[in-house]
Amino acid sequence: MIRFEHVSVRYEGAAAPALHRVDLTVPEGELCLLVGGSGVGKSTLLGAVSGLVPHFTGGHLSGRVTVAGRDTRTHKPRELADVVGTVGQDPLSHFVTDTVEDELAYGMESLGVPPETMRRRVEETLDLLGLTELRDRPIATLSGGQRQRVAIGSVLTVHPKVLVLDEPTSALDPGAAEEVLAVLQRLVHDLGTTVLMAEHRLERVVHYADQVILLPSPGGPPLVGPPAEIMSVSPVHPPVVTLGRLAGWSPLPLSVRDARRRAGPLRDRLADRTPRSPSAAVSGAEPLVRAERLAIRRGRTEALRGVDLTVRAGETVALMGRNGAGKSTLLAGLVGLHAPASGTVTVGGAVPHRTRPADLVRRIALVPQEPRDLLYADTVAAECDTADRDAGAPAGTCRALVAELLPGIRDEAHPRDLSEGQRLTLALAIVLTAQPPVLLLDEPTRGLDYAAKSRLVTHLRALAAVGHAIVLATHDVELAAELAHRVVILADGEIVADGPAAEVVLSSPAFAPQVAKILAPARWLTVGQVARALEGTP
Repeated sequence: MIRFEHVSVRYEGAAAPALHRVDLTVPEGELCLLVGGSGVGKSTLLGAVSGLVPHFTGGHLSGRVTVAGRDTRTHKPRELADVVGTVGQDPLSHFVTDTVEDELAYGMESLGVPPETMRRRVEETLDLLGLTELRDRPIATLSGGQRQRVAIGSVLTVHPKVLVLDEPTSALDPGAAEEVLAVLQRLVHDLGTTVLMAEHRLERVVHYADQVILLPSPGGPPLVGPPAEIMSVSPVHPPVVTLGRLAGWSPLPLSVRDARRRAGPLRDRLADRTPRSPSAAVSGAEPLVRAERLAIRRGRTEALRGVDLTVRAGETVALMGRNGAGKSTLLAGLVGLHAPASGTVTVGGAVPHRTRPADLVRRIALVPQEPRDLLYADTVAAECDTADRDAGAPAGTCRALVAELLPGIRDEAHPRDLSEGQRLTLALAIVLTAQPPVLLLDEPTRGLDYAAKSRLVTHLRALAAVGHAIVLATHDVELAAELAHRVVILADGEIVADGPAAEVVLSSPAFAPQVAKILAPARWLTVGQVARALEGTP
């Protein structure tokens, strides 16, 4: 169905090709998972399938890519639209209408699908993706995860033979991700749809894959094979595989169920050990953030109500919950982007929505879900120079942070040409340069591979250790288990749980990390905890 023959792609001004002499085939009716570190060329490979590379992105493509027999060099994306459905990393750039139902119908209208068929498919897709209650909502009012489901639905309604998905679960809560992946699996098994998907959160998807394509390095030759075989050599792998390597299991498990079946001896070895969770000496620390009976309205919707939250110096708090639960709204309220409908918010003694931005940034800063909101310059170097000047930091501070968090980003690169993970890293570095006492992060691991996420965790731990307060909204249960001292769960605009991270995530199957599920009923959360226990180190 998809065939690459000696395909190379080089962008203008790039020192090396993004892809080099790639040869591979994705058979019809298979779910193929594309993996690799941030910036290795995954989005370029996907774009070559949809025709966006080179027709939209520019650059030079040599070799041949065919989809259902059509050469993507000679067929522009609109000429492939009946065959290939594409969802990129940024759902906002995908939308062409204003409301959910109109967006689901747009692609079919463009292809001349009869009205009665359009209506039936829209209804089916609303049900499949849990969007029925949102059908009349303006897209601008949706949460990031809700937008992602709408973007996926808008290509499903066309019934393409091939689906190309770039990070399709990155903004979804665990339950919504499972629902979307179940739909994709049903399309593959029942209709013979071919799915090519890039995803960093391999713990969610690897056990669904028929085959895995590994891009080991930028321009490096891909490795293609069964998931277990590729995971045994891949530098990027989910916690279940990391635990399997640590325990010496062969073949490596890909799912929690497979791992639990083999975990008995490991549980016995750990029986007399006690896991150590992140802890912070914050009981007597200064409260830097305080929200009391906070309510926020967004249009006619009461997005938050009755929220009480205190965050102290040195504390890291993870906000979790379903898409649309109010996590991003709470972060926006804390930084003054939304005025309270009732209740109060104070940050470092200031009321955010009544404080001048120039004064507020000395107290609190937000890295939003969409990193482009913070990026204005034409090069990475210019962004970093501006960040240093604005923060009064020594020259080179921001650039050093970028290199620490995600090496390999070029000074002369334009931010729009970076991958989603690279743009997020740049935005993080810009905000971190100022070292605000309170740092708010909205989905900070979108687009980051496991190594980049580990570096981010290390940096955030260091900030917390010297007294910074960190509040992050995330669907990444592995991040919460690794980093958070407290977990706060929101549902329908209200806090429904607030407590120590281990206590909250272990009591909720939806938010428990893979290691917790594998080694239950023991209270292990991360592979790092298990490794240190086996080594006898604290």
